[in-house]
Amino acid sequence: MTARPAGASDAVLVTGGAGYIGSHTCKLLARAGRLPVAFDDLSNGHADAVRWGPLETGSIEDRGRLREVFAAWRPEAVIHFAGLIEVGRSAEDPAAFYRTNVAGSLALLEEMGAAGVQRIVFSSSASVYGIPAALPVSEDAQPAPVSPYGETKRAVEAMLDAFARAHGTRHAALRYFNAAGADPEGELGERHDPETHLVPRALHTALGLEPHVSIFGTDYPTPDGTAVRDYVHVSDLAAAHVAALDYLAGGGEPVAVNIGTGRGHSVRQVLDAARRIAGRPLAERRAPRRAGDPPELVAATGRAARLLGWTPRLSDLDSIVATAWAWHSRAAAPAGLTEA
Repeated sequence: MTARPAGASDAVLVTGGAGYIGSHTCKLLARAGRLPVAFDDLSNGHADAVRWGPLETGSIEDRGRLREVFAAWRPEAVIHFAGLIEVGRSAEDPAAFYRTNVAGSLALLEEMGAAGVQRIVFSSSASVYGIPAALPVSEDAQPAPVSPYGETKRAVEAMLDAFARAHGTRHAALRYFNAAGADPEGELGERHDPETHLVPRALHTALGLEPHVSIFGTDYPTPDGTAVRDYVHVSDLAAAHVAALDYLAGGGEPVAVNIGTGRGHSVRQVLDAARRIAGRPLAERRAPRRAGDPPELVAATGRAARLLGWTPRLSDLDSIVATAWAWHSRAAAPAGLTEA
């Protein structure tokens, strides 16, 4: 256990801080003058991505470990990323998702309460909407998740609402859409194993690390037949979490907020951008639709702008793909994808 240094800036506990979005957020927190304390079991995160504050290893299901970290660092708030994220795997092993995402979040909330920490920004997901009845989908839409993953995100949101009513805690649940891209300064990128997200899989294919990229469904009622998603740059997502912290610190009430751009891009548009920016061929293969995938999912973004003062700066498709390509092509050199 690392002792809190004398005169340290305001600490923020970042669960999952060694992961993709968590590490980008830690970098931005440090730049904003806060001390990000990454708490991660490193099952999916990377210790070398923790560069802007201390790393405390442990599971959010381990109440004793959480208690130690809260006592050592006395954080002013929590940003909660830790959890399982693979939608397909959630259908195969729902118990793991409920155990980690829901029971783990309950342990975190109870230890927050014991430590007197009242503010939390939660990494939720547009998956809580399921297949929306209208687009763009607003936060007022009735949640109707269609996967165990989405159900666990909705369950944690409900738990946050209950804790707010019972204990006066305040939270911002950020329902973000498709995170993509990489740190524009090249220090961080996306590293999942296995990789299931479209942009890195397309770039891995362009680099020759995968034989093809699968297109899951080419018969959707969209302009080119492929699914349409709202892609948001990971650095913009990180900025949304810092803005949400500021909102809560300023007395903001508990809230759920979409984090997206309000613009959609199809799978084929993403692949075309990857070919153009990489300057390489990219083999593709048609595959059946995945169960529960909506044809189109695009965010209504007014609440984020109004309450958080947040608007995306880097989330045009070319910036997303170009920053990801710069990171993945460098990580792959000189031979084979490395954990750089």
